Amino acid sequence: MAIIDMKNVSFQYTANQKALSNINLTIQRGEWVSILGHNGSGKSTLSKLLIGLLKPSEGEIMVDNTLLNAETVYDVRRKIGIVFQNPDNQFVGVTVRDDIAFGLENLQVERKSMVDKIDFYAKKVGMYDFLDKEPSALSGGQKQRVAIAGILAMSTDIIIFDEATAMLDPKGRKMMLDYMKQLNQDGVTIITITHDMKEAVLSDRIIILKQGKIIKDDLSEAVLRDKHTLEQSNLQLLLPLDILFELEQLQLSNERIKEILWELSLNA
Repeated sequence: MAIIDMKNVSFQYTANQKALSNINLTIQRGEWVSILGHNGSGKSTLSKLLIGLLKPSEGEIMVDNTLLNAETVYDVRRKIGIVFQNPDNQFVGVTVRDDIAFGLENLQVERKSMVDKIDFYAKKVGMYDFLDKEPSALSGGQKQRVAIAGILAMSTDIIIFDEATAMLDPKGRKMMLDYMKQLNQDGVTIITITHDMKEAVLSDRIIILKQGKIIKDDLSEAVLRDKHTLEQSNLQLLLPLDILFELEQLQLSNERIKEILWELSLNA
């Protein structure tokens, strides 16, 4: 069952700058989809349209059978949350506790339930001991975990991660990706906005944007095998895949080596 349906969606910042052009995109409930593309491809514009920060110039967006517009945007935001590249852009509270509470207050959650949710989700992301800390005192990875806790507390059905690992060190990045995997296993629909192939291979499906248009939409494995499209999109191939393509071009037929390289790509 579709949870997101974009029909003929276009968006332009100015009369001469069309950021997205005629986007038709359906995402199923519980799916993990990566929106892949180089800088300027329209990825972040698409994510802002989905949460109502931008309004389409043309077309319509349905979120869980609700037409996204000025009247429904706050209802839609009960269903869809976003974690941005820079978590500082999301902090509004004086403490971590205040920040996790912010979304719950907007939903008018009863206080006893709110306190329980804050404690539960702070523990879930490993930030319970930091509830009274100022967000500015946290590391990048810790800030991202707080942002995730705030969204989880609101029980959204969909979470968008918009370049959410870009500012993290390898340890923080791995932790973030592990959260994404767990959330998806728990039934949350995950949308990752990225230009990193190592993240994209984890998803069920990859959509490639180029100059505001969808040029590829397929299962992750099929997209990974499409060398031409990946190169045309200025995306960096995973090293094992790069070697695999070179072996094929040289017509070297060691199937076991090719099999190993493919497995390495899927576990990047």
